[in-house]
Amino acid sequence: MDKYAIGIDLGGTNIKAALVHSEKGIIEKASTPTNADQGLEHVLTQLATIAKRVSKDFEPEKILGIGIGAPGVISLDRTTVSHPPNLPGWEEVHVAKELEERTGWHTRVENDANLAALGSSRFGAGKNFDHFIMVTLGTGVGGGIIYNRDLFRGATGGAAELGHVSIDYNGAKSNSPAIGGIEAYLGQRFLSTHAWDVISDNRDNELYSMFSDNPEKLDPLALFEAAEKGNRLAIDILAEAGEKLGVAITNYIHILDIRKIIVSGGVAKAGKYILETAHCTALERLLPPMRTDFEIIYEDLGNDAALLGAASLGMETALDS
Repeated sequence: MDKYAIGIDLGGTNIKAALVHSEKGIIEKASTPTNADQGLEHVLTQLATIAKRVSKDFEPEKILGIGIGAPGVISLDRTTVSHPPNLPGWEEVHVAKELEERTGWHTRVENDANLAALGSSRFGAGKNFDHFIMVTLGTGVGGGIIYNRDLFRGATGGAAELGHVSIDYNGAKSNSPAIGGIEAYLGQRFLSTHAWDVISDNRDNELYSMFSDNPEKLDPLALFEAAEKGNRLAIDILAEAGEKLGVAITNYIHILDIRKIIVSGGVAKAGKYILETAHCTALERLLPPMRTDFEIIYEDLGNDAALLGAASLGMETALDS
């Protein structure tokens, strides 16, 4: 039997949606501005509208449900979002009820990084693994834990805040109270800021002349491109980031005893210069029994992983209800 669901990625700037088939993956995609400054009711209307847009060519009864990936704290029953960043006026919103009333479809909501892990498990690099840890390296550092092919959510639904695992209690600061958290080193903004500090101390390097007029354009992809051309400073900056990621991965594995690490996100596109160093660093630090079957794998689904995971959530929770 063909099974379909709608996956939605709720961001502070844009809302993305996809109609997803349980085997074929994404059938239709759409995006619309969130316009979060226009308030809660407007955003809820946007969510319902985009869900109907991607499914306009399908009979409503063929669609099992909607899954939504959202920032903020998600309730254990996956119905309510509390205090999501970049969405003014959202304090505690029963998103599932609001969307069900507007669309008629069963709806559940989950942390967006968790859904990237679920999408990888159902459609991507994690498809062949019963257990893995997903690390998302983007604007911040997030994650998800797949155990026995399902999300591990912790006691209240807040597990896998991997970016807030400290690797140096006197270390760098980010937006987290966890000083020295890995996000302070691998989040795109923090990585780029650190890179520019290093480049500014090496003004004879071509990276300084390339970005001195506009340091904001320096991002991990630019560092990767420079590294590919043999720029030693770029290679060293990315390797340093990879070393820190390797330390964090060591902590994750020692706590969870899960040895498959899947990495996604914009920063991960810096590829071998970060991931190979992370692998070597973790191998050096892991307890010998924990080294067996250890791998770091790149997920190339990109942003589609979260949409696929959201749709999987909508599909699977509808079938279980």
